[in-house]
Amino acid sequence: MEAVSPITDIINRLWDCITLRTDYIRELQENLNILGSRMAELRGVRNDVKTRVDIAEERQMKRKEEVGLWLQRVESTGHEVDQIIEEGNQQLSNRCIGGCCPKHCLSSYKVGKKVSKKLKMVADLKSEGNFSEVAYILPPPAVEDMAPRPTVGMDLMFENVRRCLREEAQVGIIGLYGMGGVGKTTLLKKINNEFLSRETHDFDVVIWVVVSKESNVKRIQKGIGERLGLPLPEEESQDTARAARICSVLRKKKFMLLLDDIWDRVDLELVGIPHPDSKNKCKVVFTTRSEAVCGRMEAQKKIRVECLRWNEAWDLFRNKVGEKTLNSDPKIPELAKVITRECAGLPLALITIGRTMASKKTPNEWNHAITVLRKSASEFKGMGDEVFPLLKYSYDSLPNDSIRSCFLYCAMFPEDDNIDKEDLIQHWIWEGFIDGFDVMNEAVNQGYHIIGILKLACLLESGSINENTEVKMHDVIRDLALWISRDCGKKQGKLLVQAHVGLTEPPEIEKWEETEKISLMHNPIGALTETPTCPNLLTLLLNDNYYLRRISDGFFKFMPTLRILDLSGTNISYLPMGIFELVELQCLNLSNTPIRTLPDELKILVKLKYLDLSDTAELETIPIKVILWLPRLLVLNLFNSCYGDWEVGGDGGASFGEAECLKHLKDVGITIRTLPFHQKFFNFHNLTRCTSSLKISGCEGLTALSPPPSSTSSTTTLTNMKYLKTLSLENLGLEELTFSWLVGREGGNRIPSNLETLILRSLFKLKIIKEVTHPFFQNLVVIDIRDCHALKDLTWLFGVRSLQTLYLENCIGIEEVICGGVATVEEESSTFSMLKVVYLFLLPKLKSIYQNALPFPSLQKMSVAGCPMLKKLPFDSNSAKNTFKSIKGEKIWWDQLEWDEEPHKSAFLPHFVDRVV
Repeated sequence: MEAVSPITDIINRLWDCITLRTDYIRELQENLNILGSRMAELRGVRNDVKTRVDIAEERQMKRKEEVGLWLQRVESTGHEVDQIIEEGNQQLSNRCIGGCCPKHCLSSYKVGKKVSKKLKMVADLKSEGNFSEVAYILPPPAVEDMAPRPTVGMDLMFENVRRCLREEAQVGIIGLYGMGGVGKTTLLKKINNEFLSRETHDFDVVIWVVVSKESNVKRIQKGIGERLGLPLPEEESQDTARAARICSVLRKKKFMLLLDDIWDRVDLELVGIPHPDSKNKCKVVFTTRSEAVCGRMEAQKKIRVECLRWNEAWDLFRNKVGEKTLNSDPKIPELAKVITRECAGLPLALITIGRTMASKKTPNEWNHAITVLRKSASEFKGMGDEVFPLLKYSYDSLPNDSIRSCFLYCAMFPEDDNIDKEDLIQHWIWEGFIDGFDVMNEAVNQGYHIIGILKLACLLESGSINENTEVKMHDVIRDLALWISRDCGKKQGKLLVQAHVGLTEPPEIEKWEETEKISLMHNPIGALTETPTCPNLLTLLLNDNYYLRRISDGFFKFMPTLRILDLSGTNISYLPMGIFELVELQCLNLSNTPIRTLPDELKILVKLKYLDLSDTAELETIPIKVILWLPRLLVLNLFNSCYGDWEVGGDGGASFGEAECLKHLKDVGITIRTLPFHQKFFNFHNLTRCTSSLKISGCEGLTALSPPPSSTSSTTTLTNMKYLKTLSLENLGLEELTFSWLVGREGGNRIPSNLETLILRSLFKLKIIKEVTHPFFQNLVVIDIRDCHALKDLTWLFGVRSLQTLYLENCIGIEEVICGGVATVEEESSTFSMLKVVYLFLLPKLKSIYQNALPFPSLQKMSVAGCPMLKKLPFDSNSAKNTFKSIKGEKIWWDQLEWDEEPHKSAFLPHFVDRVV
């Protein structure tokens, strides 16, 4: 190869350099076009990347740092490219010789060089923008904002929950329960948002999951997994695998799990939730409509979410209506208060109705709304399509149709009524909702079980006067029951309920035609003279129409299917002949009426099962063999009746021998008023076996409750009465009452231990009650003693641990309820452990209830009047904790009470009510 001379090499290098620089100038136009095109492509890639980033950030992901830097570089490069293109265009516009030569070669060269470099940079950036992932999943925030509506009237409940979450380490599971629409979810959201600030808690994560009625394990696991940002297997069979993943994450965290709207037990272990305890300090809080679910969830703390009090309800309703509407007419505020009361403190109803009324600015519209709400609440806008369907879930969740029927039947009673439990259960039994029991006591027990279920489901409430013996139905829940009874508002209803609405005349008979059940109870109706046609009527409740004196003979003529007729508490003194047209009648209740005689035609009603003649103070005649002709009779109640011919059937009257022949009798109530009848009654083994209520009154010559010498009975007087629930002794000459004889000859296995109520009235000579056999009183809940002047104490009450109500009145000799020094510390702690209500009236010598302070763990109410010597109560600051509601008495008596320590008085002072005011 020929060697290149140094001069030639220099010339070649110089030529290459000149050629390159010349290319920068010569190809400037083309390169500028290419640069603009490549930059447009890069910007397109950038836009795609930004879109992916935006989508990821909307999903709570965070963009990768390299993506952010790349986007910044693209943005910066774009500005630079725009400037270079502008400079290049200026150089091209300044060319001479027909645009072929630049005026300033050096400037054109520099611009051309920049273009060449930017082309490479743009190409590199485009290549780098091919990201497989632009963002990554963020760890979940400790708390998510739930944005609840403002809470009203929940401050106390909220503080209670917050204290459990922060201070009570032993409380790991908390249940918030209450009726639908009461604000449980709102309260739970408030609890969630309380922990939005890290300064208010030390939980690693707060998890919110809506469970709802149709929940399952996978759905709950999915909600928890999404909250934790935890991918979980989708296969239905992978519950265990999902649980293991959730558990492995939560074991490393201090968590709070909020479960909203649960309807049945959620197995936390199956879901994968580590059990909260004092060591891990984790918490589970849930809402439910059923107190029973709180038990199945093993909640250490149960908090009932109550309806709003008046002031709170009024504030909420006024807020939803708006001040402008309320001030649009002077009459509207008072009408608005009427509607607020109709809502009975239920937030859901207050909000729904308030929103509807916000546009109503005339009194006429408000009056119309009140009429609709009272007549048929489901027709009010929002109630039938929003409120009732939501509340109906509680009804649908009841265990079976029988219990659902029992619930619906409660609407037959008046609005806001305190319903006696025993009365309600009797109606359920009459209707056949409770059936299949050989012993009436068992049926009654089943009734109490159903009441418990309905209360746990928040569909019934405790009575406001006596929560031990009564229940109530919330007004909106009652409207719900009526709505359901009318097939959820889809067609004409089968109920006609106008109870306690002030009717002086019955509703138009046209309204009776399609109904199956009618309730007109508690009205001042004076007479029933129409002849309604009711081919489908099964139940007619006319009880407690105190002015009802006359029913025409034709009134019952066209009621061929009527099975239940309740005339109790009316002023009916005789039965109309038309009643004997009711050949399907199964229940006839004439209790607490001035009925004087039962006509002979009563025996036509051969399907009669329940005949209640209790508290018939003027009943004189029951024709002979009438009872015998009622072969299906299950219940015959003459407790506190004045019919007095039982022992002999005198004057052609019925005798108890007839009732003894009734093979299907399950329950009997009877009053013994003469010594001959007393001597004979206990020989009727079939009757005594099923007697549930017994009153012995008068019986001149009866001095002891033991078998009379003439008795041929081989058993002691009451031993065979194993289902006796109520025993009333009145106006007897007894000086001593000894219960030990109730044991019987065969030992304790024959003790009639079902006694629930003991009534002692006008036993003027009674000095002592002694030798109580404790098991006999194991179910005794009510003791009512009046006008027993010779009694000095009731020390025997130490044996009655089930006692719930104690009523003492006008017993002028009683000095102590329980004498001191008869009990051990252990006995003292259990004495009156179930006692809820105490009435002490007109006891002028009463000095002491008991010498020492007692726990009274269940005590709720005490009422004292006419007890001037009672200077000290057996209370200290630990008595009746968390249960006491009121102590009623004269203020002068209260001010003179002596207390061992001032804090003891301070503990009860807020509950004192001056009975004079």
